[in-house]
Amino acid sequence: MDQKTPMYACHERLGGRIVPFGGFLLPVQYPAGINAEHLAVRTRAGMFDVSHMGEALLEGPDALENLNRIMTNRFDSLKTGGCRYTIMLYENGGCVDDLIVYRRGEDRFLLILNASNTKKDVEWIRSHLEGDVRFEDISASVAQIALQGPESKALLSGLCGAEALPDKYYTFREDVDICGVKCLVSCTGYTGEQGYEIYMPAQQGPQVWETIERLGVQPCGLGARDTLRLEAGMPLYGHELSPERDPVSAGLSFAVKTDKPFIGRDALPQPQECRQVRVGLKALDKGVLREEMRIFKDGREIGETTSGTMIPGTRVSCAMAYIDREEANAGTEVEVEVRGRMIRSQIVSLPFYSRTRS
Repeated sequence: MDQKTPMYACHERLGGRIVPFGGFLLPVQYPAGINAEHLAVRTRAGMFDVSHMGEALLEGPDALENLNRIMTNRFDSLKTGGCRYTIMLYENGGCVDDLIVYRRGEDRFLLILNASNTKKDVEWIRSHLEGDVRFEDISASVAQIALQGPESKALLSGLCGAEALPDKYYTFREDVDICGVKCLVSCTGYTGEQGYEIYMPAQQGPQVWETIERLGVQPCGLGARDTLRLEAGMPLYGHELSPERDPVSAGLSFAVKTDKPFIGRDALPQPQECRQVRVGLKALDKGVLREEMRIFKDGREIGETTSGTMIPGTRVSCAMAYIDREEANAGTEVEVEVRGRMIRSQIVSLPFYSRTRS
């Protein structure tokens, strides 16, 4: 049975259209609609209930050694108060999941897991732990709100003071007082905008949500979350990442440190050995690019889309795709099969949208 997040009653009150997602009941959109929600995040601010995400604690003298061995990234240099993106791999180099690691102390780490993968991730990590380490899934006790957009800093500063907030991208602060609730606040997000992710005890989630809501912030659902992350060129597990896809082909080599041993390292290709690579596509003809659409060049199939939509505000259909490496040059024209019709499209560099963060 699908679970309800702590903010479920808030979504019902606000008229959210509820759908099952990752084992939870979440709003796909609110009455304003996906386009309005997307543009609110790009121009002012929007708030998302992301309590479906998983959280786990990894602590103990051997926590760092385990992270370095299980994850593709390196964590020796990660300072307390810092976050780092990483990936877990199967022995064959395919992706178990991508996640973010927060360093809370010398031997204390918080792991943020994808919702639909939480149980699998927890089991995978637990089965590969060695030495003096403690691991606990705390997902059920945590609520999470994402406040994203160019005005997010000013809005959140009004609630807790600017000095309480993390001052750099991919850093965090603990015990930030928001309406009397002690929160962990990180300067992170899944939209490509300036923004924050706020963690608090599950039972106090509605209190923080309603406090931010009273600032006039647009509530946003899964639909806008997906259009925003696609526009920002951010991969989604089950689309751009999967057990069949490796992170090098996905263009995520920045998070793969092959100068250290980790599970799956020896199965990874060198960049020049990748059969296909992840690229961006923009439609040149009318038509909406979606996932799992075949891509052709000169009548020969060369790849497939993994995510696609009409980007709000631009009215341009964009997609991410895997394309044969030798054809994956920006500016190359291809054709995408959309409901039996060929749509001319152009390969472009990712992301489709980027904002300089303050």
